[in-house]
Amino acid sequence: MNIDPALADIAANVRGVVFDVDGVLTDGRIIYTDDGRELKQFHVQDGASLKLLQQHDVAIGIITGRRSPMVARRARELGIRHVRQGVTSKPEAFAELVAEGFPADGNCMVGDDLPDLELFEHPGFALAATVPNAHPAVLARAHFVTSRSGGEGAAVDIAQLILTAQNRWPY
Repeated sequence: MNIDPALADIAANVRGVVFDVDGVLTDGRIIYTDDGRELKQFHVQDGASLKLLQQHDVAIGIITGRRSPMVARRARELGIRHVRQGVTSKPEAFAELVAEGFPADGNCMVGDDLPDLELFEHPGFALAATVPNAHPAVLARAHFVTSRSGGEGAAVDIAQLILTAQNRWPY
């Protein structure tokens, strides 16, 4: 991965990554079945990359405005303990993560929609990242745009960026 030197300087100091779910870890579509169940689809390569970041002591958090049992299950499967769902204020949810041990600063926010901009501009975040199919306002404020769309392995690009900048990319 060829990284702009200014971006590499920021990514080299990332201590934690907070992900939005819908549109980042999923493709953003919400599917309802006839019996009222909600379905989400996660990419297996994202899971491996989230685990890889954790293995290299990069904290992982999830902050999402929606509440879904599938998100809780996916977080458990990946060993992600910093999870907030159904939030109306992403900065307040981030403060809660910090209170339970998430890094207070030097973080990366990966979001795709307008509510994520609050954390893009929050002092605890040094790096604002998004996916190519994000809201135009989010794309305009991001430091880094993944090559993969939301739900198609975008976390792979985030992991490679951060770990390459930190000289810890193992592949």
